[in-house]
Amino acid sequence: MTNSKIKHWLQAFRLRTLPLALSSIFMGNFLAKWQGAFNWGILGLAVSTTIFLQILSNLANDYGDSIHGADSAEREGPSRAVQTGAISKGQMKTAIIVFASLSLISGISLLAMAFADQWMLITVFLVLGLLAIYAAITYTAGSNPYGYRGLGDISVLIFFGLVGVFGSYFLQAKTLDWNVLLPALSCGLLATGVLNVNNIRDIESDEKAGKISIPVRIGRDKAVVYHFVLLGLAMLSSVVFIMLNASGWTSYLFVLAFPLIIKNGVAVKTKTSAAALDPYLKQLALSTLLYVLLFGVGLVL
Repeated sequence: MTNSKIKHWLQAFRLRTLPLALSSIFMGNFLAKWQGAFNWGILGLAVSTTIFLQILSNLANDYGDSIHGADSAEREGPSRAVQTGAISKGQMKTAIIVFASLSLISGISLLAMAFADQWMLITVFLVLGLLAIYAAITYTAGSNPYGYRGLGDISVLIFFGLVGVFGSYFLQAKTLDWNVLLPALSCGLLATGVLNVNNIRDIESDEKAGKISIPVRIGRDKAVVYHFVLLGLAMLSSVVFIMLNASGWTSYLFVLAFPLIIKNGVAVKTKTSAAALDPYLKQLALSTLLYVLLFGVGLVL
C-alpha cells in the first residue's frame, strides 16, 4: 500500500472524532473508580471496542453520504474518500465489514472479561453492541438512513451519552446507579453539539441532497440557539451532579473547560462559512475530552 493510499485511509478513519467517542467511556470509568470499582483490562478493551466502532461509523458515513449524494461536489466541508474516488466503493464496503468484525471481536472479549460466565449480562450487552454496530452503519448507509431524517441527534445522545457512560460504568461496577444520569447527559449533549456544528456547516449541501438534519429543518438561526441549549444543559448537568454528590474544590476542576465550550458556541454563531466553522468540530470534541478528564480527576482525587 502506497503512502498516498495510507493517507487516504487515515483521512477516511477521521481520527479527530476519536476523542469525542472516548469521552463517554472515560466518564463511565471515572465514575466507577469514584465508587471503588475499576479494572484496567476492562478499560483497555472498552477503549479498543469504542475506537473500532467509531472508525466503523466514519467509514459507513463516508460510504453512505457518497451513495446518497450528501458528499457531492457542492459540499463545502472536507471531502470524503469515496466521493473523490481515492477509495472505491468496493474497498470501502470491505473496510466496513472488517471494522464491524473487529468491533464484535473486541466487544465479545470485553464482555468475557467483565462478566465471565454471567450469560444473561453477556447477552444483554451483546445485543447493545450489535445495536451500536447497526446504528453506526445505518446512520447514512442503507436504503433508509435515519441520519437523513433528522434522527442523528437523538442517536448520538443515546449512544455517546446514555449507553456509553452507563454501559462503561456497569462493566466496571456491575450495578446501575442513577446518579450516573447527569454526567451521561453531559457527554451526550456535548457530542450532539459536535454533530450540530457539522450539520450547520453542511446545511446548504445537506438540503440539496435531501438530508433533513435539524439545522435544515429549523434554519441556521434557530440551530444556533439549539446549539447554545445543548452546551448550556451539558454544563448545567455536570454542575448539578457535583453539587448533589461531591464536595471540595477539586470536584469543580471541570469548570476550567467551560470557557472552551462557550467559545465554541460563540464561534457557531459568528462563523458563517463552512471553512471557518469546520475547525470547531475538532475544538468541541477536544474540549469535551478535556472536560471529562478534568471532571474525572477532580472526582477521584
